[in-house]
Amino acid sequence: MNFSLYIAKRYLFTKSSNNAINIMTIIAASGVVVAAAALFIVLSGFAGLKDFSLEFSSFVDPDLKILPAQGKSFLLTEKDSTALSKIEGVASYSRIIEERIIMEFDNKNLLASLKGVDEHYLEVTSIDSMLIQGQWFEKGSGQLVSGWGIAHKLSFGVLDYGKALNIYVPKPGVGQITSIKGAFNSLNMVNIGVFDVNEDLNGTYVYTDIVNARYLMDYANNQVTSIEIKLQPNVDEKTVRKAILEGFNTAVIVKNRAQLNDSLYKMLNTENLVVYLIFTLVIIIALFNVIGALIMMILDKKGSLNTLYNIGATTKDIRRVFFLQGSLMTVLGGFAGVLIGFILVVLQQQFALVMITPSLPYPVKVQVVNILLVLVTIAVLGLIASKIASGRINEKLMQN
Repeated sequence: MNFSLYIAKRYLFTKSSNNAINIMTIIAASGVVVAAAALFIVLSGFAGLKDFSLEFSSFVDPDLKILPAQGKSFLLTEKDSTALSKIEGVASYSRIIEERIIMEFDNKNLLASLKGVDEHYLEVTSIDSMLIQGQWFEKGSGQLVSGWGIAHKLSFGVLDYGKALNIYVPKPGVGQITSIKGAFNSLNMVNIGVFDVNEDLNGTYVYTDIVNARYLMDYANNQVTSIEIKLQPNVDEKTVRKAILEGFNTAVIVKNRAQLNDSLYKMLNTENLVVYLIFTLVIIIALFNVIGALIMMILDKKGSLNTLYNIGATTKDIRRVFFLQGSLMTVLGGFAGVLIGFILVVLQQQFALVMITPSLPYPVKVQVVNILLVLVTIAVLGLIASKIASGRINEKLMQN
């Protein structure tokens, strides 16, 4: 092995007398470097986009959310509430009533989702930090806070007392709808603030006090559709989840932030996988140059190989020479590519070289797993390419 490695390094780092061989070797090595750098940069870009996309969910999604195992709502008994308060790791929790509603303003109607929350909600999420107009509603008031998309579609602003903003929710069990007055619970409300999180939430949600939602839904005082929980720092989520399921008498399910955004996580992971496969194909194409360069090197060194064979080197030893040469070329090229990609990603983080908008730099994130993934991909494919090229050597070639 030491003999083969020594010859392989000599062949790799020493110029050939044939200039065409040198050019092909440089092209092959450069292709590996560029492909590795491109793969690492793209994976870092998708990691940054993933964090950027999920960053906004942290403003509105809790660490944990308790939902009914069956039906739309459940009763939060005094025993359940006490058990929840005593669970170690729970910093705060908020009772939630959520339902689809019809909003009417100035003869315009819009379907939206009403989220009634109690006074602890701002301890669980940071939605108030995303307000771009007005303020958060006061407890027990007939006020609401809407998304920017809803306010834009219905053309209402903040503290618009000139025209009524009506909220309608179908009464449960009333049968066929014959009139709005008889079939719907309704409230006249005032928009007190506008939030801007993302396009989906902006055009979907309005927030109000849980008392208003309870009236619209004809719910009992201890009836809720969910409970949202804020965990203490560095707490074990699985332990808290287990304690909740054991402490509740009611059949409930507990979801974390990733599970609440399951479709978004799946979409981002799928896109990441597709891009990885596409750029892996680019690496495979680049490694065809490595195979070609090794074969050209074998033909160029035919005389030297014949000499090695005559002095006792076996065909296996000579195959190993070019296998190691190709492996060294791809592995070193992979390291060089990752280093170049790492430098470019860090420069993007520090100096915002590429911008999405005039004020928003393209998000990137360095992850150790991406470094390892690129190096392993390059190494595995490089070994396969080297094996294919070195397999061209046989005894007939050595003896001619």
